[in-house]
Amino acid sequence: MFGDLLSDGSGEGVGAFGILWGVGAVVIGLGFVAIVVTIIVRSARMAKRGQNPFTVQEDLAYQAVQSRTLAPEKSLEQRLAELDDLHTRGVISDDEHRAARAEALRP
Repeated sequence: MFGDLLSDGSGEGVGAFGILWGVGAVVIGLGFVAIVVTIIVRSARMAKRGQNPFTVQEDLAYQAVQSRTLAPEKSLEQRLAELDDLHTRGVISDDEHRAARAEALRP
Protein backbone atom coordinates (compact mmCIF):
# COMPACT_ATOMS: atom_id res chain seq x y z
CA MET A 1 0.00 0.00 0.00
CA PHE A 2 2.54 2.64 1.11
CA GLY A 3 5.25 1.02 -0.97
CA ASP A 4 3.51 2.20 -4.13
CA LEU A 5 3.28 5.76 -2.82
CA LEU A 6 6.93 5.87 -1.82
CA SER A 7 8.25 4.27 -4.97
CA ASP A 8 10.30 6.35 -7.41
CA GLY A 9 9.18 4.31 -10.38
CA SER A 10 12.22 2.02 -10.47
CA GLY A 11 10.61 -0.43 -8.14
CA GLU A 12 12.62 0.65 -5.11
CA GLY A 13 11.09 2.63 -2.25
CA VAL A 14 12.40 5.94 -0.95
CA GLY A 15 13.26 4.54 2.45
CA ALA A 16 13.15 5.95 5.96
CA PHE A 17 16.11 8.26 5.41
CA GLY A 18 14.45 9.87 2.41
CA ILE A 19 11.23 10.40 4.33
CA LEU A 20 13.07 11.97 7.28
CA TRP A 21 15.05 14.16 4.90
CA GLY A 22 11.83 15.39 3.26
CA VAL A 23 10.08 16.00 6.60
CA GLY A 24 13.14 17.90 7.87
CA ALA A 25 13.22 20.07 4.76
CA VAL A 26 9.51 20.88 5.15
CA VAL A 27 9.96 21.80 8.84
CA ILE A 28 12.94 24.04 8.06
CA GLY A 29 11.02 25.68 5.21
CA LEU A 30 8.03 26.33 7.46
CA GLY A 31 10.37 27.80 10.07
CA PHE A 32 11.76 30.28 7.55
CA VAL A 33 8.25 31.21 6.45
CA ALA A 34 7.21 31.78 10.09
CA ILE A 35 10.24 34.03 10.70
CA VAL A 36 9.56 36.11 7.58
CA VAL A 37 5.85 36.48 8.44
CA THR A 38 6.73 37.53 12.01
CA ILE A 39 9.17 40.18 10.75
CA ILE A 40 6.61 41.56 8.30
CA VAL A 41 3.83 41.70 10.91
CA ARG A 42 6.05 43.43 13.50
CA SER A 43 7.37 45.91 10.94
CA ALA A 44 3.82 46.77 9.81
CA ARG A 45 2.73 47.23 13.43
CA MET A 46 5.67 49.55 14.13
CA ALA A 47 5.00 51.53 10.93
CA LYS A 48 1.40 52.11 12.04
CA ARG A 49 2.77 53.65 15.26
CA GLY A 50 5.04 55.93 13.27
CA GLN A 51 8.24 54.05 14.08
CA ASN A 52 10.85 53.01 11.58
CA PRO A 53 11.67 49.35 12.29
CA PHE A 54 15.19 49.80 10.92
CA THR A 55 16.12 52.68 13.25
CA VAL A 56 14.36 51.69 16.49
CA GLN A 57 17.57 51.07 18.45
CA GLU A 58 19.04 54.41 17.42
CA ASP A 59 15.76 56.20 18.23
CA LEU A 60 15.62 54.65 21.69
CA ALA A 61 19.26 55.48 22.38
CA TYR A 62 18.68 59.11 21.33
CA GLN A 63 15.59 59.40 23.54
CA ALA A 64 17.48 57.93 26.50
CA VAL A 65 20.34 60.39 26.09
CA GLN A 66 17.89 63.30 25.83
CA SER A 67 15.82 62.23 28.86
CA ARG A 68 16.07 63.99 32.20
CA THR A 69 16.70 60.64 33.86
CA LEU A 70 20.16 60.33 32.36
CA ALA A 71 20.96 64.05 32.49
CA PRO A 72 23.55 65.15 35.02
CA GLU A 73 21.96 66.41 38.20
CA LYS A 74 21.98 70.18 38.64
CA SER A 75 23.50 71.67 41.73
CA LEU A 76 21.23 73.36 44.26
CA GLU A 77 22.59 76.75 43.23
CA GLN A 78 21.80 76.08 39.57
CA ARG A 79 18.28 74.90 40.38
CA LEU A 80 17.57 77.95 42.58
CA ALA A 81 18.97 80.31 39.93
CA GLU A 82 16.76 78.64 37.34
CA LEU A 83 13.69 79.09 39.58
CA ASP A 84 14.59 82.75 40.19
CA ASP A 85 14.98 83.31 36.45
CA LEU A 86 11.60 81.70 35.73
CA HIS A 87 9.99 83.90 38.39
CA THR A 88 11.68 87.06 37.10
CA ARG A 89 10.48 86.36 33.53
CA GLY A 90 6.94 85.76 34.82
CA VAL A 91 6.83 82.12 33.77
CA ILE A 92 5.90 81.01 37.30
CA SER A 93 3.86 82.87 39.91
CA ASP A 94 4.97 83.93 43.40
CA ASP A 95 3.26 80.91 44.94
CA GLU A 96 4.79 78.49 42.44
CA HIS A 97 8.20 80.08 43.02
CA ARG A 98 7.93 79.68 46.80
CA ALA A 99 6.71 76.07 46.50
CA ALA A 100 9.44 75.14 44.03
CA ARG A 101 12.17 76.71 46.17
CA ALA A 102 10.86 74.89 49.25
CA GLU A 103 10.90 71.61 47.30
CA ALA A 104 14.44 72.25 46.05
CA LEU A 105 15.67 73.07 49.56
CA ARG A 106 14.03 70.02 51.11
CA PRO A 107 16.68 67.44 52.08
